[in-house]
Amino acid sequence: MSRYLAEPAYRHGSPAQTAVLMINLGTPEAPTRQAVRRYLGEFLADPRVVEIPRLLWWLILNGIILNTRPRRSAEKYAAVWTPDGSPLKVHVERQTKLLRGFLGQAGHQVVVDYAMRYGQPSIPAVLSRLKAEGCTRILLLPLYPQYAASTTATALDAAASWLRGVRNQPEMRCVRSFADHPGYIAALAAIVREHWASYGLPSGSYRLVMSFHGLPHYTLERGDPYHCECHKTGRLLAEALGLGQEQYLVCFQSRFGRTEWLQPYTAPTLRALGKKGMQRVDVICPGFTADCLETLEEIAIEGKAEFLQAGGKEYCYLPCLNERDDWISALAELAASHLQGWPTQIATDPGSLQLSALRARALGATF
Repeated sequence: MSRYLAEPAYRHGSPAQTAVLMINLGTPEAPTRQAVRRYLGEFLADPRVVEIPRLLWWLILNGIILNTRPRRSAEKYAAVWTPDGSPLKVHVERQTKLLRGFLGQAGHQVVVDYAMRYGQPSIPAVLSRLKAEGCTRILLLPLYPQYAASTTATALDAAASWLRGVRNQPEMRCVRSFADHPGYIAALAAIVREHWASYGLPSGSYRLVMSFHGLPHYTLERGDPYHCECHKTGRLLAEALGLGQEQYLVCFQSRFGRTEWLQPYTAPTLRALGKKGMQRVDVICPGFTADCLETLEEIAIEGKAEFLQAGGKEYCYLPCLNERDDWISALAELAASHLQGWPTQIATDPGSLQLSALRARALGATF
């Protein structure tokens, strides 16, 4: 029996296609205990995500966590679920359509699709579909600005595992990270400036809290660059906004388990600022390119309660990049830079990537 996946029939002379595959973490299919249990079972079983001895972790995961956590998590998902489904999936679908339009307007004839590392659509399933459609060059674009073994690396693991089962392999490239990409930083800064313009410039006691997803502290000790890349993003964003060191904080959320994680932790930080009687905090999550459970529930809802109950005055959550024109433009620039050398049939006058959402939608990116 062949170890390879079923190959689509090879057609001599068929034009080769290039694809951009956007990858995000994933989401349950529904805000129910059963769906969340399936999702967490896949996610937490990944040895890149939890780096403790496998047998011990299997006992903990299947004996305790998957019997207690899904119900609580399902309630949280239900609080942010939309009529169209999971917020993360909705945003990623829209980002995919818009990126397709932006790249097309710039002269790049490429297929643009998305996959989730955990849940559906899976990375192997989408790669198989792209191959069946004749894509012989695929750019993997994980939507994690800061590199971590538990995010970017595990997405690439899934792609590499798929490749091992393919006889006629496509050419592949990957985007490692974009923590300091000028367009990404500029889009984040624009979110804050627009908030200041509509809500008022900071006055009195104020902090811009930049909350990144946390990781166990041992990942830093073992050589993971994530902590450093988060701080680099934070510093560049503060510089773009003209903030001094005393006006912003970088902290880490979503701690899980009893082991030490990267500090300072977001929730205790917000409580401490509240106890000081801080007049106002604005909270942004630069490590998330789309709003999801961790931003909409943990930060926008729970974080606000932590701050206000501790004595803080005003709390503002700033939305993620989502479908902003400047962010999709930056994403298109990032993809285009990694497509160089591949024949994507760039037009003679590609024009600017600074397109409006209206123009992108006119090219078939409606949603």
